Amino acid sequence: MTRDISIRNAHPRLRVPRAAVAKAIALLDAQFEMVAADLPQLTLPRARLAALRARGGNPFVGVRGACPAGGLSLVFLTDAALAKIHGDFMADPTATDVITFEGEPLAGLAGEICVSADTAARYVGLLENPRPDGTSGRLSPARRAGQQALQLQFAAELTLYLVHGWLHLAGYDDLEPAKKRRMRAAEARAMKLLHQAKALPAFQLAY
Repeated sequence: MTRDISIRNAHPRLRVPRAAVAKAIALLDAQFEMVAADLPQLTLPRARLAALRARGGNPFVGVRGACPAGGLSLVFLTDAALAKIHGDFMADPTATDVITFEGEPLAGLAGEICVSADTAARYVGLLENPRPDGTSGRLSPARRAGQQALQLQFAAELTLYLVHGWLHLAGYDDLEPAKKRRMRAAEARAMKLLHQAKALPAFQLAY
C-alpha cells in the first residue's frame, strides 16, 4: 500500500528527517502484522471488519497494512501547542504525548497524528521540566556530556509516538487494561520491525 504522507514540523527546534519518516510509515504499512489475539480488542469500522472476516479461516493471521488506506498527516508540535489541541478538542488542556484524529475514508483520508517533541525529549531527559510559563527548558547541563545517546533515545521515543498514533488509526486502543495490553504488544512488534530494518528516523532536537 502506498499513501500520501503530509509532514508538518511546527516545533522551532526539532529537525525532522522527512524522507526517513515517510519510509518508516511505508514499512509499517507494508510489513506490520496484526495477530489473532488482537481481534477481540480492536475497534474497527463495520465494513472493514466484514472484509477481514470474508477472508475465511482466521481473518487476522498474516494481515498487513493495519492502518486504513488514504492520506496520512503527521504533525510535530511543542507541548503548549498540543495541550491547546487537547483542550480544544477533548476538553483537557493538559500536556500529552499523542493525539490522533480519524480520517474520512470517503475523502481518501486515513487520519492525522499529532505528537509532542517536548514530551519525548523530557521523557528521556533531553529537556528539563517545563517552566512556569509552559515553555520547555533547554538541555540540562548535567546531561550535555551524554547528548548523543540522549538524542538516539529521543528519536526512538518520538518514533514510538508516531507508531502509537498509527496503531490508533488501525483500531488499537489503550483506555481499558485488556486493550492497553494489546496496544503495548503491537507497539513492541512495530518498534522491533523498525529497529531491525534500521528505519528509525534520526530526529534531532537543538538546545
